[in-house]
Amino acid sequence: MSHETLAIIWFGLWGLIWTVYFILDGYTLGTGMLFPFITKNRQERNQLQEAVGPFWGGNEVWLITAGGATFAAFPTTYANMFSYLYTPMMLILFALFFRAAGLEFMHKEESPRWQNSWKWSFFGSSVALSFLFGVTFANLYYGLKIGPSGYEGTLLSLLHPYGILGGLLFISLFIVSGSLWIMIKTTGDVADRAYRIARPASVVAAGILAIFFVATSNRTPLFTNFTKLPVLWIIPALAFVASLLTLLFVWQKRIGLAFTNICLTIFSMMATGFIGMFPNMLPSRIADKYSTTLFEAAGSELNLKIMLGVAIVMVPIVIGYQLWSYKLFKEKISKETAKGYQ
Repeated sequence: MSHETLAIIWFGLWGLIWTVYFILDGYTLGTGMLFPFITKNRQERNQLQEAVGPFWGGNEVWLITAGGATFAAFPTTYANMFSYLYTPMMLILFALFFRAAGLEFMHKEESPRWQNSWKWSFFGSSVALSFLFGVTFANLYYGLKIGPSGYEGTLLSLLHPYGILGGLLFISLFIVSGSLWIMIKTTGDVADRAYRIARPASVVAAGILAIFFVATSNRTPLFTNFTKLPVLWIIPALAFVASLLTLLFVWQKRIGLAFTNICLTIFSMMATGFIGMFPNMLPSRIADKYSTTLFEAAGSELNLKIMLGVAIVMVPIVIGYQLWSYKLFKEKISKETAKGYQ
């Protein structure tokens, strides 16, 4: 297997790992964003903590894997990404810290001030993570201000209308995912409140996705690969259709099908982005010659082969463990029996 083929395989795996992370952690981030608004007391907070507690750590493994795969398979991309996007990456790191602390520490003390502080920390960090990830990937689609001296922009340079639209898209999709997950995992008033949010949220998410695709067509070169190979248009079309099916199934209260389709929406939306970026990993909006391509960034052939072997062995183990955990904690959580995060 040639070095070029291995690099392409790892680009596909890199995109897949990020996509799986957003599908899995999307409902956790969505639950965090909804947390203060659909819980009215300690027991209801326990319900939501228990709804995500057994799973969120496993979901974070995919984020760590995405970072590790970037470092090992595409070291140049890793180095440039943390150099060019240092500030948003640090903000993401702090948001990850406060989200974990909010979930872990919320009920360590009985003080209402203590509990409220960590409740809003959990909420704020979930919003920040969703928005920052959306802005980051929207800018990868849009192109960064990379010139002869490296990144020539600032944090504010990333907050253009298209970047902000990407952040709002991630927030809207994750809120839908979170509300549906809450309905799947809980009973009682919490599930009823989640449903009242899921209905308008699914409409908003489908609308923002449509606007995002129109803006992508007008403001970025992302769809160039799709015009070269028209069969690829199936993927963004699938994302939009899945978002409409999510909306339909939410309003029909077929929650399992709705959750499946919001996951499919996220999957096909991210697939659209990675296919459109190929072969760029850090595209320059100034000139193509300043972009970082996967072929330039890939590690050595031996390195990629060893990593591929490790991935073939370890990824099924991780997937098997996560499937086992979902089976083990499949029961719905009632307010009366909820114990919170343990």
